[in-house]
Amino acid sequence: MGELIVIRHGQTEWSLSGRHAGRTDVALTEVGEAAASALAPRLAHRRLAAAFSSPLSRAMRTAELAGLTGAKPDPDLLEWDYGGYEGLTAEQIREARPGWDLWRDGVVPGDADHPGEELAQVAARTDAVLDRIRPLLSEGDVAVVAHGHLARVLTVRWLGLDASASRLLGHPHPGSLSFLATEDGHPVISAWNVPQGKGPVRHT
Repeated sequence: MGELIVIRHGQTEWSLSGRHAGRTDVALTEVGEAAASALAPRLAHRRLAAAFSSPLSRAMRTAELAGLTGAKPDPDLLEWDYGGYEGLTAEQIREARPGWDLWRDGVVPGDADHPGEELAQVAARTDAVLDRIRPLLSEGDVAVVAHGHLARVLTVRWLGLDASASRLLGHPHPGSLSFLATEDGHPVISAWNVPQGKGPVRHT
């Protein structure tokens, strides 16, 4: 059984400043491009059955630089639609809404391009992704290039947990890798938020 390799896209100006970038198409910085390129040798030795990516340019460019040239865009891998919180930092949101917590309080509606999503809607998208990926893992590893909050929801749904358990995972750094696997028939996290240049030990 292969592993599900979850890649967060490389650094953008918004990730650097902590702004919530849901559906806004923010480009990679030079640092982000370098980090994405550094993933290529890490992935070159993996036996990949398939690769998928959020259709936003920061994810597709990360996939390209990481050597996942055949990655298929999948709209279910888009980041959480932050609605009216798009482009704001957590500190800015808490100025108007003290004590705000994304996982508990969610987002407020925005404009037509950013209507906002509930956590359950994000979880439904990740469930759809996992339903498509699980059959492919019998043929090898599957890589997905996605976004920070989406990756956390995808991971806890892989584990069979409620989406609210995503708060228990640290936010993956831009350009990092995480590895989801099975052990004795049970879903596990074999490595989380691994920076470039390092990798998990695979037990045989």
